[in-house]
Amino acid sequence: MSPSAFLSGASGFVGSHLLRELHGQGWNVHVLARPTSSLDEIDTIPATIHIGDIVDAESIRAAMPDGIDAVFHVAASTNFWTRNNDTQTQINVDGTHNMIEAAVAAGAGRFIHTSSFVTWGFQEAVLTEETSRVDTSDWINYVRTKHQAEKLVLDSVKQGRLDAVILNPANVLGPGDWHNWSRLFRMIQRGSLPGAPPGGGSFCDVREVARAHVKAYHQAGSGEKYLLGGDYATMLEVISMAGDILGKRVPKKPMPAWMLKAWARVVTVMASITGKEPDLTPEAAVMASQHIVCDSAKAQRQLGYQFTPVRTLIQDTVDWMHTKGLLQ
Repeated sequence: MSPSAFLSGASGFVGSHLLRELHGQGWNVHVLARPTSSLDEIDTIPATIHIGDIVDAESIRAAMPDGIDAVFHVAASTNFWTRNNDTQTQINVDGTHNMIEAAVAAGAGRFIHTSSFVTWGFQEAVLTEETSRVDTSDWINYVRTKHQAEKLVLDSVKQGRLDAVILNPANVLGPGDWHNWSRLFRMIQRGSLPGAPPGGGSFCDVREVARAHVKAYHQAGSGEKYLLGGDYATMLEVISMAGDILGKRVPKKPMPAWMLKAWARVVTVMASITGKEPDLTPEAAVMASQHIVCDSAKAQRQLGYQFTPVRTLIQDTVDWMHTKGLLQ
């Protein structure tokens, strides 16, 4: 009999790749989708679609089959605008609580939670799973809520209520990205990039992240966390590679962090007047000024996790964007 999975966030970047990977490995997948979610990226992948929302506990429990082998909780808000913080907290924290309770009630075999490498806080040293967390970046709601969600998962493991694993991807690149790094590439294509942020970090392949999720079901230890990183690149290097691939001129030097943060404050004030979400916020400016590097040796050793060169990831993303008409 094929293993069964319940997946939140299937219409998103990582979630759509995970659904494709699960289907390719013969899983029977149940997907939780909001009524407003676009399913264009996954409508050709066989799955049972349940209409619901992770902030609606009853809809999750009604959708999740009893005895499901694995629950993959990928859905999250990556918002960096303070105006949306309350909604983000509801999605990331309350939504994770609801998913955990539904998994416990359904007698799920294992709960695999998608988190982020930022939950350790901003560190100067290379991150490992043993690095002590710092809370100086908790003023950023995304960082704080993703950490709170992890704590809910780990507390449930400690209480013996849940068999769970946490995956912590770094900067995720690859085809299927409608809203994240693809926004940067569109700005380069249009010639509207104001400057190169001064930060950098580890970059991972969305397809390898999806494979690691499935491996985590089979091979990871309960209560374990796994950093999913990759090759290091500065933002300037990413922008330079993208400019070369797109045939566009790009900045030759990074913008000073103080200038990026000052500009973020200006556009955020303008956004408070227009009501239109800004392209850059103070939170996003601080994130883009960090150099967060992580060691993925544990995932490589235990999950067979692999790296993809950053330029290859950018090329694959740009090729996909061309097929979707996103670079017109």
